[in-house]
Amino acid sequence: MSAQSKPDPARRIALYALVVCAFATAAAVVSFVKGSWLGVVWVLLAGLTSNLWWIYLRKVRTERAAAQGGLGGPLPK
Repeated sequence: MSAQSKPDPARRIALYALVVCAFATAAAVVSFVKGSWLGVVWVLLAGLTSNLWWIYLRKVRTERAAAQGGLGGPLPK
């Protein structure tokens, strides 16, 4: 198995975070429509997972650019 065919864990985590964000958003909408304040928890979870998605997506893009010899090195802290 070559290095190109290995699945990237950061890409997989970004995809999982996006899926959880979508489900949490849908659950928040359903909760608020039914009049439950539990939707606040779902909104917080959606916010957390959207941030995780953004972080891992940025990591994948940075690693891809570095592998192609682009300007995308590690991000400054």
